[in-house]
Amino acid sequence: MSHRLFFAMVCIGCCAWLAAAAVAADLAADTVADFFVAPDGSDEFSGKLATRSSDGRDGPFASLAAARQAVAKLKSQTGGKRPIRVLVRGGVYRLSEPLVFGPEDSGTADGPITYAAYPGERPVFSGGITITGWKKGEGDLWTAQVPRRKEARPMFRSLYVNGLRCTAARIPNEDWYFSSGPGQQYKRDQAARRDVNNRTSFRFADEQIKRWYNLDDVVVVYYHCWTTSRHRILEIDQNQKIVRLVHPSAWPMGWWGKDERFYVEHVREGLDAPGEWYLDSTSNTLSYWPRPGEDMATAEAVAPQLEELLRLEGDPEGGKFVEHLVFDGLAFQHTDWVLPPSGQVDAQAAAFLSTAAVFARGARNCTFQRCQIAHTGGYGLWLARGCQNNRVVQCHIHDLGAGGVRLGEATLPKQPEQQALRNEVFNCFIHDGGKVFHAGVGVWIGKTSHNKVHHNEICDFYYTGVSVGWTWGYAPSEANHNLVEHNHIHHLGWGQLSDMGGVYCLGVSPGTRIANNVIHHVWAFSYGGWGLYTDEGSTDIVLENNIVYHVKDGCFHQHYGRENIVRNNILALSHTYGQIRRSRQEEHRSFSFQRNIVYYKQAELLGGNWDNDKFLMDYNCYWRADGQQPIFPGKLTFAQWQQRGHDRNSIIADPRFVDAENYDFRLREDSPALKLGFKPIDTSTVGLVGPAEWVNLPKTIKRPQMKME
Repeated sequence: MSHRLFFAMVCIGCCAWLAAAAVAADLAADTVADFFVAPDGSDEFSGKLATRSSDGRDGPFASLAAARQAVAKLKSQTGGKRPIRVLVRGGVYRLSEPLVFGPEDSGTADGPITYAAYPGERPVFSGGITITGWKKGEGDLWTAQVPRRKEARPMFRSLYVNGLRCTAARIPNEDWYFSSGPGQQYKRDQAARRDVNNRTSFRFADEQIKRWYNLDDVVVVYYHCWTTSRHRILEIDQNQKIVRLVHPSAWPMGWWGKDERFYVEHVREGLDAPGEWYLDSTSNTLSYWPRPGEDMATAEAVAPQLEELLRLEGDPEGGKFVEHLVFDGLAFQHTDWVLPPSGQVDAQAAAFLSTAAVFARGARNCTFQRCQIAHTGGYGLWLARGCQNNRVVQCHIHDLGAGGVRLGEATLPKQPEQQALRNEVFNCFIHDGGKVFHAGVGVWIGKTSHNKVHHNEICDFYYTGVSVGWTWGYAPSEANHNLVEHNHIHHLGWGQLSDMGGVYCLGVSPGTRIANNVIHHVWAFSYGGWGLYTDEGSTDIVLENNIVYHVKDGCFHQHYGRENIVRNNILALSHTYGQIRRSRQEEHRSFSFQRNIVYYKQAELLGGNWDNDKFLMDYNCYWRADGQQPIFPGKLTFAQWQQRGHDRNSIIADPRFVDAENYDFRLREDSPALKLGFKPIDTSTVGLVGPAEWVNLPKTIKRPQMKME
């Protein structure tokens, strides 16, 4: 089973869970509310009844927009002195435009306004339309006509059948092709990087690229180390085997290696496997190859039409905010993505994306709790400019075109009221991302401070789990005092991208703490695949009480930075290039590394550059489980390393884990690491908390084995 099909199948179980969780969480709740919304309601009704009256003359509203207007009227009568509650009955609400809440829709501290799922029911706000009228086509294909859009672009770029994300017809079906180099040769320097010609063409081999039917529909997906770019084809030189693209990527083709990878999608000729689809933009005919067991006579096919489903639109520049709103137990599904006719589409972490399924600007003291955000074309939720003191609690965010949650932006406004500050992501299950924009991050923290990301489970992304900071080098701090704690972060990379981390840090970040996380199974395509990664300029960051194991290139890697503290971590079983890696050497202390346990079987202990001695290492316990003695940089023995001034109080000794082979890193009572001052790490506090059905949800997902080779 392919990774794409497998992770799509996760969605069916997730939807079933959401209904069960809503029942468990809400059955005991009071069903009294000010207003009700139901699929069979009417916006002409009073909205004060949960069901239609016996005479059919009154009942719930049909839309949240009508409830919003009724709330505004009631709020004007009460002066915001008491809470207002809207309960939404189960069912699917198809949106033709996003739900928008402005400052005038705000509640107050004493009178918050809540839009919640009716107890035991699951309301879904969908940005998609259902595709009907399926007819049997040639071979295994089924076809349907879809409505024509006014915009001069395909009607949609995503399709879901029976709750599963389908694959746009692609070549090859799995993995990728390797290019034959850039379209023109260049010297690898900054001038070459700026040259548009180097960023718009590459060479291909044999029949990898052809003059397929309706070439305007075709999209080339090209890999650039830690990201991918998407392009339309301008022209193909079949004789020289060069393809020229409509718009440039940020990186020259071939910059990261002559044989960079690519695949093509939305190709009619590639429609040759179950679960694949193709939309002919000329005839608006949709073709689909059903998966085994799918009956297109009864299947639900959904095509997303919107990029946003819910938008909180404040005006932070004008001092107007959306405040004290609560969204509880609602599901937001089906958003699309757009490929612009020109422009860069391959920024790190998919940070170029301009919106999300749930987007907020200028929101304060708002809460999203027990919500589901799924089947997206881009990010799931974004608390952008001016968002302060908001909470994202126990939300299930999955099947994502890009990443899960974004906090802040890539630029920092000078005025404090316009900055994103003090937002919280707590107890969320965020997984199965990067389906369109592979570089999407589980939780991305940009130029924003005093945020807290804790007790989440983040997994199954092709890039980084949590990214903290967005300033390269030693520029003044624009992201500080961020806490990333008690998260379970695992199964990242999947051999797709490179240069990633379980937790990835950038820039001067005083007060930032990465603590009590469990990180494992991080596997890059080439280099990278680190557990804890302090990249360019990372400074004044504390990384402690983390357990990291089974990563590709190093449990801890510092590219370059200053005065970071790495203490009381268990770092185990990195596969290549060293257990601990230090890259750039600078004339200040890189980090202090104390009271850590490093346990390994292969690769070297310390990889990279250690010549200038600008680091502090002591009171550590090192152990190579295959019985060989650790070798230190310069092929030094441990005694010689100590004579050089490092690890003078450290030891080479078996740390006495309970069962390291099965990743039980608890210490036995006779562990020699305890005598060094190592404090046992309690993993019972890591990951999701709360009801058993919520905590155990990640365990119900069975994933293919990650190939770590």
